Amino acid sequence: MRRVAIDDPADPRLSPFLDLRDARMRAAREPAEGFFLAEGVRTIRRALTAGYEPRALLANPGMLAELDDLDVTAYVVSDAVLESTTGFPVHRGALASFSRRPLPDVEELLAGADRVVVLEDLVDTTNIGSVFRAAAALGWGAIVLSARCGDPLYRRAVRTSMGAVFAVPWARVAHDTGIDVLHDAGLTVIALTPSGSVDIGAVDPPARRALLVGSEGEGVSRRWLDAADLTVRIPMYAEIDSLNVAAAAAIGLYALT
Repeated sequence: MRRVAIDDPADPRLSPFLDLRDARMRAAREPAEGFFLAEGVRTIRRALTAGYEPRALLANPGMLAELDDLDVTAYVVSDAVLESTTGFPVHRGALASFSRRPLPDVEELLAGADRVVVLEDLVDTTNIGSVFRAAAALGWGAIVLSARCGDPLYRRAVRTSMGAVFAVPWARVAHDTGIDVLHDAGLTVIALTPSGSVDIGAVDPPARRALLVGSEGEGVSRRWLDAADLTVRIPMYAEIDSLNVAAAAAIGLYALT
């Protein structure tokens, strides 16, 4: 580790870590500049284990001992400079920037996966991270996101997933051809929706299946519902009409595992 002490939050070397609460700016900047951020020692190490190349580390002195073996430049700052740079108290005390990798070809990704999660237009990165965590925990092999979905490598998604976004391979599809890509790969598309025709617990999962969940507000679009092979629902009680999409997805993944 190469340690560089910095005491000025305006130092340009800290630019990748600037204003982390400005979600719109971060969402536009990070993919365009080819990097993402991981927060906390455990998540940083999971990114390293997954083979992502570190660019730089930002940490207070107390965190350095746990990351001293890393071959990376570490910008060492006080808690005050850390908070001033990021815009909030970083309780985990360490942030690392990593280079992004090219996304895999979706056809190649699907060719080797028998259980696939499909996210249509999820925009909340906390929900995306939660779905990745459930998919990893329940042994699903790949995730496909529509083009309008949020970024799985956005810091909030990385944190919520506990690093599972590094463990489950993922790719994107265009909205107008996404279902066709799934069918061409030989997957049975099962759409999860409150209006589903079958209770999910009654489904005998096919050998190769894709669970489709839709956006936080509207759910699965009519176009993708009509193209699905089967629509399923989670039985509801107490006059509750639906669940948060991440909770519903976790139940669906378990039921179809």
